[in-house]
Amino acid sequence: MSIFKKLTFLLSAVVLSFSAAASSIDEINHLLNFIAQSECIYNRNGSEHKGAEAREHIQKKYDYYADNIKSGEDFIKYSATQSVISGSKYTILCPGEKEQFSGEWLLDELKKYRSLRINDK
Repeated sequence: MSIFKKLTFLLSAVVLSFSAAASSIDEINHLLNFIAQSECIYNRNGSEHKGAEAREHIQKKYDYYADNIKSGEDFIKYSATQSVISGSKYTILCPGEKEQFSGEWLLDELKKYRSLRINDK
């Protein structure tokens, strides 16, 4: 393989890597905003929190685990599904809906967001 082809391949890999990282950051920012703007109640260890307050807590966990987070799914797993201390899963109660686990709620939203992004291209 010529040096030109090797450099082209390497540059393509770097660009794809940056693109994937930017995409994950967009997804995470979308999920954080989704939580903040939601009318749903986030239940953490028996304590109820409105969207903006829940976002603040999840942002702190995200900042702490940032080195482990490479995707929207990682963000949900590390930052928004359960208490590190008690191991209790977070739940969500949205108006007119039954209570659900936060991980499922956020994975649903992530799928919707990705679907919209694909359709916008």
